[in-house]
Amino acid sequence: MIQSDQHCGVVAIVGRPNVGKSTLLNHLLGQKLSITSRKPQTTRHQLLGVKTEGSLQLVFVDTPGIHKGQSKAINQVMNRTAAAAMNDVDVTLVLCDRTRWTDEDDLVLSLAAQQSGPVALVINKVDLLEDQSVLLPFAKSLSARCQFDAVLPVSALRRRGLEELTQYVQQYAPLGPHLFPEDQITDRSQRFLAAELVREKIIRQLGDELPYATAVEIEDFSADEKGVLHIHALILVERDGQKKILVGESGGRLKSIGTAARKDMERAFDAKVMLKLWVKVKSGWSDDIRALKTLGLDPLSES
Repeated sequence: MIQSDQHCGVVAIVGRPNVGKSTLLNHLLGQKLSITSRKPQTTRHQLLGVKTEGSLQLVFVDTPGIHKGQSKAINQVMNRTAAAAMNDVDVTLVLCDRTRWTDEDDLVLSLAAQQSGPVALVINKVDLLEDQSVLLPFAKSLSARCQFDAVLPVSALRRRGLEELTQYVQQYAPLGPHLFPEDQITDRSQRFLAAELVREKIIRQLGDELPYATAVEIEDFSADEKGVLHIHALILVERDGQKKILVGESGGRLKSIGTAARKDMERAFDAKVMLKLWVKVKSGWSDDIRALKTLGLDPLSES
């Protein structure tokens, strides 16, 4: 039975790559949901994080970083996904990294300025600022280009300012039924989360050597009679040399990636996990729309 006093608000988190959107989502939820790394463009998919407390439900939309200067199909898909996330939401949070403003931030700002609903500027990583007095003039200069409803300084990593941010978005949660059950924290499946955890370990361990020419597809996700999860993951790369780097000497690098991913999966799924990884060369997958659709990377395509 739907409670008559329920409120449910949808909040888009947007920004250029590597400003801390996924870290912010994880700490707002109080648990790890979206993968993170210090490498830009770690997030490829739109992902919903659901926080339910009593009669209030907040649905946070984590998006890929909006970026410029790359023409591959995967980059176009990521930008389109992020821009679409601002449609039909109750409030948009524009996240930036302190006062480090770039052309890509300009692109985010221009998209946010077109929104009819409330838009807040969230200045992240303020704990790293030596002089906090620069925040006010910085915010004022941006407010001349986008009518911000609020300016919120935070440190997602240190969990500073998150209570104030949550209180801010709560006021825009309209009266209406919850979109998700009380115990659900995301719209994504365990298969999706497993693939993302493998990809996170690849980026963290090989980010400089093997930037973003990898994708992960879960070929098997099943539980045996003892409740042990058997997960088989296929890792796609674009060239033979990338496969060699990923596998490592005597398979050592792939084993290290698998061990780290398995430990995170066991925490996430609260079960023992048997993880097997394979690497396959698929030339040009990141610029192939059909391949992206197969990997679930082009949900907004009209074709």
